[in-house]
Amino acid sequence: MSARGEFIVGIDPGLKVTGYGVVRKVGGGISLVEGGLLRTDLGAPLEERLRQLHSQLAQVLAGFPPETVVVEDLYSQYAHPRTAILMGHARGVVYLAAAEAGAPVAAYPPALVKRSLTGNGRAPKAQVGRMVAQLLHLGEPPRPEDVTDALALALCHCVPSRQKASRRVGRRTGLPPELAQRVEDAVRG
Repeated sequence: MSARGEFIVGIDPGLKVTGYGVVRKVGGGISLVEGGLLRTDLGAPLEERLRQLHSQLAQVLAGFPPETVVVEDLYSQYAHPRTAILMGHARGVVYLAAAEAGAPVAAYPPALVKRSLTGNGRAPKAQVGRMVAQLLHLGEPPRPEDVTDALALALCHCVPSRQKASRRVGRRTGLPPELAQRVEDAVRG
């Protein structure tokens, strides 16, 4: 366990709904601890919604002292700039809450998250969901997708090599053989 904590917390930030997923690295494996949604009052002014999000995130991070907080990296072209600006506000709250918890923040591009879990940087959400379920020993992908996305971020951070270009996951990543086989099986389908 690090000085900060033993948990990796993935966060899919949004102003309306923020998904979070907490995983724990134990030996060579990864286990699900908790996943859920943080919601803000849609009728409240922006500053109040940001305060609500911060308060809820601070509670999650206090309950699961993170080794690292993981978010999706911003990309430069958004179809809806206003949505991107609001997402930026939510991401700022995530960074603030992580700093207050003493945890570094790692940000990964969406394609890298997909590639690290499936071997395909353009994998559809359903395939990513199946991999999240497979890696965490779940019968089906977590719902809603905000939670799945947050867990995918946390899992991406746990994978030793985030540069998987092929389906030969075990050889390229150094994952334990049983975990590498689950990854390969899920990628196939």
